[in-house]
Amino acid sequence: MILLIFLLFFIVISLLVMILFADDIRAARDRDPAARGSLEILLLYPYLHAMVVYRLAHFFWVNKIPLLPRLLSQTARFFTGIEIHPGATIGKCFFIDHGMGVVIGETTIIGDNVTLFQGVTLGGTGKETGKRHPTLGDNIVVGAGAKVLGNINIGNNSYVGANAVVLKDVPANSTIVGVPGRTTRQEGKKIDLLMDHVHVTDPITDKLRELHKRIQELEEKVKK
Repeated sequence: MILLIFLLFFIVISLLVMILFADDIRAARDRDPAARGSLEILLLYPYLHAMVVYRLAHFFWVNKIPLLPRLLSQTARFFTGIEIHPGATIGKCFFIDHGMGVVIGETTIIGDNVTLFQGVTLGGTGKETGKRHPTLGDNIVVGAGAKVLGNINIGNNSYVGANAVVLKDVPANSTIVGVPGRTTRQEGKKIDLLMDHVHVTDPITDKLRELHKRIQELEEKVKK
């Protein structure tokens, strides 16, 4: 009897989560080729578990209930490896791939259709108060290990390369690579849909290639 009650409770909770978090589950299906279906995502994806707890903690945070929001977020961090402050604002169709080591600060604002990879930090700098964490627009991908720090804005349709450190505002339709982050245009492509981590242009590398080509041309002229 107890087992039956537990099973019914689990089914009801699972259906409720699948309805309330349909956008997040769909985002995982669309962006993770390893996903085998909604049930697998529901049961086995720590990012979804972290998001369920975050939505609940954020509700309590907005309604100024003390202690409980942080208790929930730290519990989720313990079980999932993903730390989302309950004060953060996160839009629809949000996805964290793998997720271990992801940190999202208190005043972070995240738009719709955003993807983060493992080890990403959306953090602050120093001991400033007020809005001290980044704002990410829509259709953004932040690669593994990247750090986006301070009260800065990342424009729509942008890609932050793996291990980049971003400390300044980034215009829309851009790719940011390197330490510190350097910006290069991507002609408005929505990289979150392409999930293309290979063909990322580095402006410094491009300049070096141009310089190398120019040196070769000059050497050929000297030989003549």
